[in-house]
Amino acid sequence: MKPAFVADLSADQTITSFFLVCGKEIRSTREGKPFLRLELGDCTGTIEARMWDNFEQTAGTIERDDFVKVQGRVEVYRNKTQLMVDRLRRAEPGEVDPADYFPHTTQDVEQLYAQLREHVASIGNTWLRRLLSSVVEDPEIVPKLKRAPAAKTMHHAYLGGLLEHIVSLCGLCRAVAAHYLETDADLLLAGAVLHDIGKINELSYERSINYTTEGHLLGHIILELELTARKMDAIEGFPRELKRLVQHLLISHHGQYEFGSPKLPLFREAVMLHYLDDLDSKMGAMRAVLASDRGEGEWTGWSAALDRRLLRVEQYRQVQAEGKEVPAQLSFDPRQEED
Repeated sequence: MKPAFVADLSADQTITSFFLVCGKEIRSTREGKPFLRLELGDCTGTIEARMWDNFEQTAGTIERDDFVKVQGRVEVYRNKTQLMVDRLRRAEPGEVDPADYFPHTTQDVEQLYAQLREHVASIGNTWLRRLLSSVVEDPEIVPKLKRAPAAKTMHHAYLGGLLEHIVSLCGLCRAVAAHYLETDADLLLAGAVLHDIGKINELSYERSINYTTEGHLLGHIILELELTARKMDAIEGFPRELKRLVQHLLISHHGQYEFGSPKLPLFREAVMLHYLDDLDSKMGAMRAVLASDRGEGEWTGWSAALDRRLLRVEQYRQVQAEGKEVPAQLSFDPRQEED
C-alpha cells in the first residue's frame, strides 16, 4: 500500500512516499539560487515539490514519468500546499503499484465496452453498423479505447474516461432522438461513437496523461478523420454521400471555429451531436470539480474547464436551513485568481 497519497497531505506533515514525476525543471530564484522544481502525482492529484540542496546529481537520474521515492515535509506557501524535498531517488520496479498513480474511471471498463457494443449492434443502417463494428472491435484499437482518457485536463481526464464519455453520449443521443422523431438516430449514434476516437492516438497515457507528437501536430479531429476514412474505404460499396455525412459529424462536433471545428455543424444530427457532446463534457467537468476538496465553504475552487466556481448545493441548503449565512470570501473573477 502506498504510504501517502497527494490528497492526504497536510501542512507540517513529514512524509516518505512514492510519486510519479509529472513535471521536472531546474529553476532559479531572483537572487540566482538554483532549485529543482517537480510536479509529483498519484491517482488522487498532483502537488508541486521543490528541492533546494544537493539536488544536482539526483536530478540527472530522474525524468518525467519516472516513479520516485521522496522524503520531505509539507508546507503551505501563498495558500498552496507544497512539498519541500529533503531526499529523492528513482524507485525500483518492484516498489510501486502503477494502479496507485493514475486516476481511473469508477465504472467497470468491461461493462462500458459491452454497452458500447450493444449500441453498435442496435444500429439499423447496415453501412454504419459495419463501420462502427470495424472500429470498436479492431484488436489494435480496443485496448487503447478501454484505457484512453477523454482529455488531458478538461473533462473525463482519467484512464477509461474516453470510453465512459462515449457510452454516456450514446445514451444521451438515444434519449434525444426518441424525443425528436425526425432525427436519423443511426447517424447521430455513429457520430457519438466516432467523434473522439482520434484521442486514442492524440494522447499518451501509459504513465502521465499528455499529448503525443502526432497529437500536437494534427489533433484528434484529423486523426479520427483519417482513421474512419480508412475504415469506410475498406468496406466495398460504402456510399459516398454517407461517408461525407460521417466526416462532417467529426469535423464539426466542436461547434465553433474558435473551439477547433474546421466547419460549423450544417445538418440536424451534426448540431445535435455538438450540443450533446458539450453537455456531457460539462457534466463530467462539474462532477470532477464538485468531487474536489478545493474551494471554501459551499463554493468549489475555480474550474478552468467551466470558467467559474460552482455552488455545492447540498452544503448551501444545509447552511441556509441552519440559519448560518457564511459570506464567500472568494474571487469570482478569473483575473483575480491566486497563482
